[in-house]
Amino acid sequence: MNKGKLIILAAPSGGGKSTVVKHLLSNFPELSFSISAATRQPRGTEQHGIDYYFISVDEFRDRVEKNDFVEWEMVYEGKYYGTLKQEVERIWANQQHVVFDVDVQGALNIKSQYHEKALAIFIAPPSVEVLEQRLRKRNTDSEEMIQERVKKAALEITFAQQFDVVIVNDQLDITLSTISTTIRNFISAE
Repeated sequence: MNKGKLIILAAPSGGGKSTVVKHLLSNFPELSFSISAATRQPRGTEQHGIDYYFISVDEFRDRVEKNDFVEWEMVYEGKYYGTLKQEVERIWANQQHVVFDVDVQGALNIKSQYHEKALAIFIAPPSVEVLEQRLRKRNTDSEEMIQERVKKAALEITFAQQFDVVIVNDQLDITLSTISTTIRNFISAE
């Protein structure tokens, strides 16, 4: 196995990243999920140490000062997300490749640090309207948050062409097949 590769998945909120990550982890034993740190509260059945490391804003800022993050960003006002360096080290120590589920800016930051060792995939919604319908259907956010996510999505989509691969998530089975093939080719290449 070629050690030390990174698969970076980014999409607007509601774009299907979590579904894609679950599929990849169940089909590629050589991949391991990088758990992000977040200052927001858990949603639904999310658990600390499994879905995210839920930490306080103060702890997050303290860890930024200590340079503990590969990447971090204030994604929404007062809501910080980031990838701890210890996560990448943990996964590589287990002889696996890292899978990131991050926002667009985080993805581009990771890619700029790891270059050819990283594959950045942007999962695009068929349209902003479809994305808004998906956000409403999952029924986890207030109307105000949905509008904020839709506005942010429109901006994030403008960065898609900076990624190595852009896949439109219109039909899930095709999306999963395309991403799987892309990743298989990337991790098997020298």
